[in-house]
Amino acid sequence: MGDIADLTAKTYDIARLIPPGRVTSYGHIAKLAGYPTYSRHRVVNSKGIISPRGDFGLGVARQKERLEDEGVEVETLTGAGGERVDLRRWGWFPETLPQDGEE
Repeated sequence: MGDIADLTAKTYDIARLIPPGRVTSYGHIAKLAGYPTYSRHRVVNSKGIISPRGDFGLGVARQKERLEDEGVEVETLTGAGGERVDLRRWGWFPETLPQDGEE
């Protein structure tokens, strides 16, 4: 099984194990699945904001840098607004998952 297919299968298997009344993060699921650094920098919240991690902004800064290295524009919001990606421009929302080799 390829890396993506393996990660996907493990992600669903692990998500089914989350008990009612509890939550986890995709980053933690990736860690449990054996893929602790697998492209999670490409995941933002539903408003396009890079979610803070309780590490004094270090994770947000790293994620912003990795996204910008890939050409994604990240907007710094005023005040304590954080960092945001314009989902209309940079979002990836396919109706179905692409097959191997497709984008």
